[in-house]
Amino acid sequence: MSVQRTLVLCKPDAVQRGLVGDVIARFERKGLKLAGLKMVVVDEALAKQHYEEHLEKPFYPELAEFITSSPVIAIAIEGRNAVEVVRGLMGTTNPQQAAPGTIRGDFGLSLTKNIVHGSDSVVSAERELGLFFTPSELYDYEVTMGAWR
Repeated sequence: MSVQRTLVLCKPDAVQRGLVGDVIARFERKGLKLAGLKMVVVDEALAKQHYEEHLEKPFYPELAEFITSSPVIAIAIEGRNAVEVVRGLMGTTNPQQAAPGTIRGDFGLSLTKNIVHGSDSVVSAERELGLFFTPSELYDYEVTMGAWR
């Protein structure tokens, strides 16, 4: 089990519906550590970089319009197998198919309005963290309750 960092975005629907605290609490209660946190306005250029693998797909315009519609909360999360753990807590992309108890299963409304984005691999996490955080915005620190995690 390796310690990893991954990116989570609380999307515009999470911000607008006041669910950011609930989302963050789920990661913290799982024992994951916040390594960076900030509010970001995603412009068109950042949306294109972030969703580069979807640029030619028919749903990209709707995705870009949504992610640029309101600020997002960018979170760098750290922990053992963080990518996999975060994706499990989020649930499947489609909230209508996501299990109850997952973030998307409990709060998501549609394929687009599904509350959170999380990196899908260690490679993606590294790339995506670089889009949203500078190295000086990511923090290394020891959690004093680390023995309990």
